[in-house]
Amino acid sequence: MKAAYDLHIHSALSPCADDDMTPNNIVNMSIIKGLDIISVTDHNSSFNLQALYNVSVRNGIMLIPGIEVQTKEEVHMLCYFKNVRNAIEFGNIIYENLPDVENDEQLFGKQLIMDDMDNVIGKACKLLLSSADIPIDNLWDIVKSFKGVCIPAHVDRASYSIISNLGFIPSTLNIKTVEISKYEHFESFIEKFPYLKGLRTITSSDAHYLGDIFERQSFMDIDDFTCTAIFNYIKGK
Repeated sequence: MKAAYDLHIHSALSPCADDDMTPNNIVNMSIIKGLDIISVTDHNSSFNLQALYNVSVRNGIMLIPGIEVQTKEEVHMLCYFKNVRNAIEFGNIIYENLPDVENDEQLFGKQLIMDDMDNVIGKACKLLLSSADIPIDNLWDIVKSFKGVCIPAHVDRASYSIISNLGFIPSTLNIKTVEISKYEHFESFIEKFPYLKGLRTITSSDAHYLGDIFERQSFMDIDDFTCTAIFNYIKGK
């Protein structure tokens, strides 16, 4: 079956996201836009995932718990998990490995922690736009230890991508799927890196504002609406 997805959305926890990106607003906008599967992948943190999961269950849309990690090499990796518990435990490890640099709200924006009624219950203190002190190969192993999957984010962008920063995709990571940006011309990009033709690609919104969440425009062929089926797709099976 074809499932409409958007697997790269930011909540108001990410300082670069709009404060209107609350759990209920994200879920309801995703439903209005006709999506079947979403993932909210805040920068280096899982603090809003429990609230988002509660809202998604209440409203009948599938949420894959996720986090966008910035590795030691300043590479953005999208990490997905089969349950909120694993995602939160993983997120705690990432947060602990961020430098002790306090967020400057005036410069970077608020980092709002919310409950499932969109009440602000706290703020993330560390700047979430920093790099975690975890190399990309170590990150891969940590994600696997939590039964998760990991893909390079927006590989065709000029910054914070595995190709722009490393110049290649390490074969040791056994990557089968990459995310490409909706803003770039992937056809011309892939000519420079032909080995990408052998990989599966997904495209998500990287939405920081409600209006940027995808319509029914990106699809994956899966057997059923389960995390196992979605993870198999990401693993190239």
